[in-house]
Amino acid sequence: MRLIYSVAWWIALPLVLLRLLLRGRQEPGYRRHVAERLGFYGDVAHDGISPILWVHAVSVGETRAAQPLIDALLAAYPAHRILLTHMTPTGRATGRELFGKQDRVIQSYLPYDTGWMVGRFLRHFRPQLCVLMETEVWPNVMAQCTQRRVPVALVNARLSQRSLNRALRFPALFGEAAAAMSCVAAQTDGDAQRIRQLGAPNVHVTGSIKFDVVPPAAMLERGAALRAQFGQRAVLTCANTRDGEEALILDALPSLDVADALLVIVPRHPQRFDEIARMITARGLSLARRSSAGDTPIGDARVFLGDSMGEMFAYYAASDIAFVGGSLLPLGGHNLIEACAVGKPVLIGPHTFNFADAADNAIAAGAALRIADAEELMKQATSLLLDERERKQMGENARQFSQQHGGATERTMTLLAPLLVPQSMAAR
Repeated sequence: MRLIYSVAWWIALPLVLLRLLLRGRQEPGYRRHVAERLGFYGDVAHDGISPILWVHAVSVGETRAAQPLIDALLAAYPAHRILLTHMTPTGRATGRELFGKQDRVIQSYLPYDTGWMVGRFLRHFRPQLCVLMETEVWPNVMAQCTQRRVPVALVNARLSQRSLNRALRFPALFGEAAAAMSCVAAQTDGDAQRIRQLGAPNVHVTGSIKFDVVPPAAMLERGAALRAQFGQRAVLTCANTRDGEEALILDALPSLDVADALLVIVPRHPQRFDEIARMITARGLSLARRSSAGDTPIGDARVFLGDSMGEMFAYYAASDIAFVGGSLLPLGGHNLIEACAVGKPVLIGPHTFNFADAADNAIAAGAALRIADAEELMKQATSLLLDERERKQMGENARQFSQQHGGATERTMTLLAPLLVPQSMAAR
């Protein structure tokens, strides 16, 4: 089965590269470092001496989630360097933002999942440990790591029932990959149960590392500066919105019955910034953009477009209420923990299957409310914006919810330590 899978990759490769080229028209980052995606790493700074711990974080969310773990690995293993790999330019940019000043962290793309390309990658970097963040399980990566005796840990792991059902259609492929894992650190009991069902051994529940992410002081300061631009206006931030959601939100905006309220939209994908700007102005709404407003007041703009990367904590800090996107449509939702960490009341839509436990627990803690659609989003936001006492209580509940669920990084480090002991002893 894996042979068929690998052949399919090689057949599809010209189309995959064409897609990179086309997508690069909107996101130039997709046209950079293409050789790395094919297993060639001559330009990647690597001294060939320092032992490597490899952490794979596919995109922005996984990279941010990896920060506490990478910091802990750097502290616990001072002789090692971290190889941080990604699949998207935005993930790579986020890694550069978080670790660009840390010379012990090197970055590259993970190659496409063929045995030959992954083999070149492993021969070049010779990692002592592979740490996959959240949901990234690649059959040839697993096979090549097994062949080279590189232990693999899936951490901060989550697996929805929908994803499990898809994987179970190909048990010879994904079951074999899951069985090759050295250990799994799952976010919740439900995730652990589904991952075991897929065939993974040594599965533990450690919680979500995202609860250990601390809002950077610089981002909070930037948020305060943004808030000064917004003035005394009530602010509803709709963050991590996905294709199709912005139209629903904008069409429902008249239901936000709060005088002079400001809607902030922060799309999930940067290639859609201009598209969303056109969508806003086409509805006759006055628009200000983060990229052009700078630090100047935004005047009477009805909508503020957060067309920047790496500032999510700042947008949340500048808001009164946060709606977390990907949840109005059946897309699975996105991380609500960042909004909770800065003490903001959270609204989420009906579709949060990617973060089901976190969403349900936040609701139970009084930190979040679930809304059925965009109209109810605006009505619930109106109610909270007009009720300062309730809004502040929800915000405090959100902060406490974030703080009470920490500790996953320490528990994950305990699981990873035995995987490194034999190699560390051998190195001595």
